[in-house]
Amino acid sequence: MTAAGVTALPETAQTVADAAADLVVDLEREPAGRVSASVYETGRLVADAPWLGGHGRRLTYLLGEQGPDGAWGLPGGYGLVPTASAVEAMVTVLGRDEPADLTGPPRSTLEAAAARGLTALARGLGAGAPLPDTPAADLIVPALTGRIDTHLARLRDRDTPTLLATHPLPRVDRRRLDAVSALLATDRPMPRKLWHAYEVLGPNAASRDEVRPVDGAVGASPAATARWLNQRRTPDRAARAYLDEVVARYEGPVPCCTPITVFERSWTLGTLIRAGVPVRPSPALVAGLVAALGPDGAATGPGLPADADTTSATLYALARLGRPVDPASLFRYDLGSHFCTWRGEDGDSVTTNAHVLEALGWHARHTREGANRYGARVAALGGWLREVQQPDGHWTDRWHASPYYATSCAALALAGHAPPEVAAEAVDRAVGWVLATQRDDGGWGRWSTTTEETAYAVHVLLGAGGRRRPEAVAAAGLALPHLQVGATTDPPLWHDKDLYTPLLVVRAAVLAARRLALTEGAARRGGKGPAAPHQGMITSA
Repeated sequence: MTAAGVTALPETAQTVADAAADLVVDLEREPAGRVSASVYETGRLVADAPWLGGHGRRLTYLLGEQGPDGAWGLPGGYGLVPTASAVEAMVTVLGRDEPADLTGPPRSTLEAAAARGLTALARGLGAGAPLPDTPAADLIVPALTGRIDTHLARLRDRDTPTLLATHPLPRVDRRRLDAVSALLATDRPMPRKLWHAYEVLGPNAASRDEVRPVDGAVGASPAATARWLNQRRTPDRAARAYLDEVVARYEGPVPCCTPITVFERSWTLGTLIRAGVPVRPSPALVAGLVAALGPDGAATGPGLPADADTTSATLYALARLGRPVDPASLFRYDLGSHFCTWRGEDGDSVTTNAHVLEALGWHARHTREGANRYGARVAALGGWLREVQQPDGHWTDRWHASPYYATSCAALALAGHAPPEVAAEAVDRAVGWVLATQRDDGGWGRWSTTTEETAYAVHVLLGAGGRRRPEAVAAAGLALPHLQVGATTDPPLWHDKDLYTPLLVVRAAVLAARRLALTEGAARRGGKGPAAPHQGMITSA
C-alpha cells in the first residue's frame, strides 16, 4: 500500500535494515536534528524578530496553518498556546509602521486571520478547560493574552474594523506568571529550565546575568534567543548566527527546540536496537553520545538542564551499542518512589521512569555487580510503573499527547527489565487495552489513525509479549498497511511549548514496528527469519 510521497512497505528484514542504515546516515548528515516547524515558535519570531530573514515566509506559514475554525493546533486544549502566539504575532504586525511588516501577505488578509483567531482564542479560553501539561503553558498563555489586550487597545485608533468587532478575551490566571516575574526581580536562583521560555518572562528577565547563549542558543529555543537579543545593548554574533542558521534550514518557520542532537540520536538508535534492527553508527556518533554524559547526565539541547529522560535513553543506547557507561548520574534524579525528569519538576513522567528502568535494568542484568547495585531499584521502579497504570491498562505521560506512546514505553520497559512477578499482569493489561482500542481501519490513534501511534501499538503487541496471544498477532497484521515508513501527514504529538514531531525518532519507531511484524511472520512460518527483540541483533560501532 503506497501513497504519493510514501515509500513502499519494507517486505524483508534486509529492506528494513537498509532503511535503518539510511536513517543512521541522516542522523549524522544533519546533526541538529529534524523537527517539525512550530506555530508557537514561528509566531514569536514574527512578533520579536521582524529584522530576521524570512519574515514574510513566517507570516505566510502562520496563515497556512490556521484551521477552518480560526484556531491553530489540535483539540483537547492543545490549540491555546499556538493560537495565542499566532494571534499576538499578527496584531503586533498590524500595529507596526515599519516597512518590514509589509512584506508577505496583505494587511487585509492578516486582519481577517487575526479576527478569526481572536474569536477562536476567546472561545477556547472561555471553555475553562485546564491547560495541557506542555512546558510553560501556564506562563505563555497569560503573557500572550496580556500582550494581545495591549495591542488591541492601541489598534482601536487605527482602521481595523474587523478587530474592533472582536469581543474582549476572557480573564486568564496570571498568578504563576506574576510569581515568576517577581522572583526574577530578586537575586534568588532561577530554575534553568525557565530559560527555554525566556520570550514570555517579561522585562525582569533581562536583569539576569546568568542567561547566556550556549552554542549560540538561549534555552535551545529560537524564540528565547531572539527575545534575549532584543534586550541586549550590544549584538551577540553567535546568537545571531544561530538564528540565521535555523531560519535558513527551515526556510522561514522555526521549531520549538533545536538542536536536538543527543535526544534524536539516543531515541532513534535505542528504538531500532530494542526491536532487533541491526545498526552501525559511526565511532564519532557513538563518541558524541558518550561525551554528552556529564556528572548530571545529558541534556536534550544546548542551554537546557540535564534530565533523567535524555540521560537514561542515552545510557540505554550506548549499552546496547557495546559502549556501556555507568548509570550513577541517574541517581541525582531519584526521589525514592520514582525518578523525576529534573529536580523541582511539577508532576512526574511515566516515560522518563520507563527509560530509567531500561537503563538501570540493562546494567542490572549485564554488568558485574549490576544486580547487587541496581536490582532492587529496578524491581521497585517496575512496581511504581504498575501502580500508576490506568485501570483499563494504558498509561499517559506529560511528554506526549498520545497514550499509545506512554503505553509502549512502559510496557516495553516492564517486559524487558522488570521481574516477571512485577511485569506480567501489567503488560497483559496493556496488551488488552491496545486490542480494545484498535480502530475499524486496523490502526490506532487518539483522534484518528496515525502511522506513529499505530507503530507504538504494534510495539506493545509484538514487542512486549503480546505475541503469546493469537488475537494480538492478528491485530498487528491488520495494522501493516498503516506502517508507511515515509508518511508525513501525521499531526505533531510530542510535547514542547507547542506540539512537534521529531521526524527521525518517529521514522525509527515505524521501522522498528515493521521489523517486529516481520519477525513474528517468520516465526509463524517456521523459518529462521529475523531474530526476536532483545536477542543481540546489534552491530556495534
